[in-house]
Amino acid sequence: MGKYYITTPIYYSNAAPHVGHAYATTLADILARFHRLQNDDVFFLTGTADHGQKIQQKAGEAGITPKELTDQNAEFFKDLYSKLEISNDFFIRNSDKENHWPGAQTLWQRLVESGDIYKGSYEGLYCIGCEKFITEKELADGRCPDHDKAPEKVVEENYFFKLSKYSDQLRDIIANDEIRIYPENRKNELLAFIDSDLEDVSFSRPKGKVGWAIPVPDDPVQNMYVWCEELSNYISAIGYGRDEEQFKSLWPADVHIVGKDILRFHAIIWPAMLLSAGLELPKSILGTGLIISGGRKMSKTIGNVIDPQDLIDKYGAEAVRYYFARHISPFTDGDLTIEGFEEAYSGNLVNGIGNLVSRIMKLAETHLDRSVERSEAEAFPEQYVEAFEKFEFNRAVDFIWEKIQKLDERIAEEEPFKVVKEDEEKGKQMIAQLASELCVIARLLNPIMPETSEKIKKAVLSNKKPENLFPRLES
Repeated sequence: MGKYYITTPIYYSNAAPHVGHAYATTLADILARFHRLQNDDVFFLTGTADHGQKIQQKAGEAGITPKELTDQNAEFFKDLYSKLEISNDFFIRNSDKENHWPGAQTLWQRLVESGDIYKGSYEGLYCIGCEKFITEKELADGRCPDHDKAPEKVVEENYFFKLSKYSDQLRDIIANDEIRIYPENRKNELLAFIDSDLEDVSFSRPKGKVGWAIPVPDDPVQNMYVWCEELSNYISAIGYGRDEEQFKSLWPADVHIVGKDILRFHAIIWPAMLLSAGLELPKSILGTGLIISGGRKMSKTIGNVIDPQDLIDKYGAEAVRYYFARHISPFTDGDLTIEGFEEAYSGNLVNGIGNLVSRIMKLAETHLDRSVERSEAEAFPEQYVEAFEKFEFNRAVDFIWEKIQKLDERIAEEEPFKVVKEDEEKGKQMIAQLASELCVIARLLNPIMPETSEKIKKAVLSNKKPENLFPRLES
């Protein structure tokens, strides 16, 4: 028992959420639900990043204000999270002047007081799509590999953060697992990046160029660089700069869940900012892989984009949560296709857990006089707990499905539907034991598929066969 603080990135609200947003947030929700079952005091944070040149441009193209654009898209995120049963405790937006701005500006002042902010000239390349400064060696044929666009040439006077000052500390922190990086190969990539000589980073943009941002304290012509103030959401949302008691009760974060494409910001720049401000470091960072489709990056041009809303509408949120947890590893890029999804849906949900619950509860409804009771206070199996502690979500779900398969095999071998006709008392005991085992499976399912878990528990307690948990797909 203890506190457990978990975060997702705050996602850019320049567009509606895509499947990558749904995936990372679902993993965070599964982890949050698991720790609540462990009686931990959980705080689960997600939200949207509303500032920056990219959003400013997108709003201009649409003929609306950045606030109108981001308000609209933030609602799309909230709607998706509601459908996915996301149980976040707070939804932060970095355009929130009451909850975010005080913390972001307080952190900036701490960096100034540490002597780590200075003014300088910047001449180089800036990718608006990435909202980051980019080097020639990161380009592919002169274009950003992620957005297939040539970066903008920029000459500006900005404030810089002394990232280079913290190179040795950061190397030791990551190498010695003071911040535990998952998976291990990403830790090695970070160490190699640090060893390639960290440079100081620009932490502001001229107000005339990027007006949709948080002002730099004491300098009206400069605004805070989007990545500088976005990272501070992890502390601003829990009270930094406005509610020190709440902040101290929750910080440090137990885990930041981020995509591997933004891992460097979270594992190098963010810890350096915390060191500068004299704040504790997060305990761990999980850098998930990307979701591809058919072996290729999702693209409207290719036609392989999969909308999470479409998946939910057709198959249900529980099926989507199951697939994310079991069939996409957080440690590698995951391949998602409709064919693969439907195969897992039919094989593991319809013919797996759905069929098992139907068979057992039909027997219970027919032959048992009363429902089966089972304690909810039992400890979780060590193998299951360890899988969550190591963020091996797929291993946790595999553990559950092994139980499902064994229960299926037991029914086939023992044939309680025959035994109950020959020896009623013995048959009833067998059926009651099967129903009891269903309760165990339901409890294990709770973090991954909360609605399915509750439906199974309700069926067992009422001694009634439920409606189909997972309808068969039309051919």
